[in-house]
Amino acid sequence: MSQPIISVDRLGKRYRLTHQGERQRYVTLRDVIAHKLAAPFRALNGRVQKSEISSQGSDLRPTASGTEDFWALKDVSFEIKQGEVVAIIGRNGAGKSTLLKILSRITEPTEGTVRINARVASLLEVGTGFHPELTGRENVFLNGAILGMRRAEIRKKFDEIVAFAEVEKFLDTPVKRYSSGMYVRLAFAVAAHLEPEVLIVDEVLAVGDAEFQKKCLGKMGEVAKGGRTVLFVSHNMAAVTRLCQRGILLVRGLIVAQGTAESVVNDYLNSDKGDESTFIPDSAKKPPGNEIATLCSASVRGIDGSTGPTFGSGTGLKVEIVYSILKPARGLRVGFHLLGSDGTIVFNTTDTDLDEAHESKRAHQAGVFSSCCFIPPGFLNRGRYSLTIGSDTPMMVNFYCESVVSFFIVPVGDKRVRGDNRPGLVCPNFQWEIKSVPQTP
Repeated sequence: MSQPIISVDRLGKRYRLTHQGERQRYVTLRDVIAHKLAAPFRALNGRVQKSEISSQGSDLRPTASGTEDFWALKDVSFEIKQGEVVAIIGRNGAGKSTLLKILSRITEPTEGTVRINARVASLLEVGTGFHPELTGRENVFLNGAILGMRRAEIRKKFDEIVAFAEVEKFLDTPVKRYSSGMYVRLAFAVAAHLEPEVLIVDEVLAVGDAEFQKKCLGKMGEVAKGGRTVLFVSHNMAAVTRLCQRGILLVRGLIVAQGTAESVVNDYLNSDKGDESTFIPDSAKKPPGNEIATLCSASVRGIDGSTGPTFGSGTGLKVEIVYSILKPARGLRVGFHLLGSDGTIVFNTTDTDLDEAHESKRAHQAGVFSSCCFIPPGFLNRGRYSLTIGSDTPMMVNFYCESVVSFFIVPVGDKRVRGDNRPGLVCPNFQWEIKSVPQTP
């Protein structure tokens, strides 16, 4: 069994927070100088009062009672093997960036140990390791040297770096004149092309435009396939599940989940919300809608009568939307977005998709109606899904309720009705034909 390339054992990082009391005002440099100069005269005149000492302090520093210990990380342990692509996810303030700074040797831990048996390249913020007065060309060589690369190695990769970053015209311009996008393009290009054994990438990719982000994600996929280790921090759950094999979920400095990227992403997305397969608006509040139509309820149930929120992959689903039409309106329709666990829209459908439904809809008068959609067995892959319910008429939205209903699909039932976690959000049973093709002489 291979040895881990990164080993973290009971890691902790503590910061000391200082709070000024209600009576303690902000102390400036002028206050300090005046306090020190006046001290001999106060002593000479015998006017040093205990109250003064206690309120200002002999060194004008906050007292112990005004400090608080904050653990950004606590008792964090994990191992990463060579070639693994691992996502570190969590909400803002969970400790992700602190962990990466410790792994990059920027910050020292308060307790615990970190062992890294490899050369590490880090991209934690825009322009990491760049000197603003140097040109782009000079910074490529400087950054490569910081990463431990020899000049010959950097020269070998130089053209690839410049082409990837798309900064040829500005290569001999000081980087202090670069935009944030140009900064991050060049910084990422250096970090990704100089072949470190471990690449650590924070959410810095969010700075680039959509085309560049796609390019970076493609490059990270190449890096991962090349056998190098990648630690990736991102709030883009679609990118995490596509690129990463494993995930680590941090909550308030603690690891609360480790496992496959998909399972950890699901834990993260479900950490602060319940899963309800039925939505009924609060009777004490005005129902979602306007003077034309309001939403009465929405639900997902199995065609076999099961109520969820967990359904087997072999179960067909019935989505029912109950709504009230307050006054007739031509072209009124009701429908929903089906969303995957990362917020990706799997599909959108409305009750006017069929011609006969559209024609019957035109005759609707005021009253309460139900629109139902049927999802066939085995169509959805395993995972968590949610429904965003809406209704509109030409040029007007009647109601739009985001992710009000959610449910899980688990792989059970007939093997022909799959749910075996194939790539993609759906796994329909398409018809195939296999036949022998006669060979021509």
